[in-house]
Amino acid sequence: MASATSRLPSRRKAVFAIAIAAIAAILIFLAVGGIGENLVYYWSPSELLSAGDQAYGATVRLGGLVAPGSVVRSADGLELDFAVTDGVERVPVHARAVPPAMFREGIGVVVEGRLSRNGVFETKRLMVKHDNQYQPPSEGDERSLEELAKTMQLGADDT
Repeated sequence: MASATSRLPSRRKAVFAIAIAAIAAILIFLAVGGIGENLVYYWSPSELLSAGDQAYGATVRLGGLVAPGSVVRSADGLELDFAVTDGVERVPVHARAVPPAMFREGIGVVVEGRLSRNGVFETKRLMVKHDNQYQPPSEGDERSLEELAKTMQLGADDT
């Protein structure tokens, strides 16, 4: 009888160890298995266009500069068409989002969305790249509020 009772704790330990291993395997599978579906890649226009059929329908972040002369706003201001360039290639973008106040031609942007079969990148998320070098108006600057607001839209280089 002593041998039967001594095997019981080792069986419980073995079952417990197997259960822990199974739970760990399931958690690892859930954590790693679905990660590929949630990744968002960052591509330049050249990389996006060179990807061919793989680029269509995949959610990616497209980064580059807003091409000069490409910005067209809808009458209600809720839609925006422009092109993103990396200096080599251009990708037309259709955004269904109110652009940030700093959005303008020549500024760096990152848009998250999908390239449609008609070659237009569709996005609802538009972010501008900028440095953190904010400089408030200097003392004695007598520009009006409207003039200062215009510098936000055009950029300090355009004033």
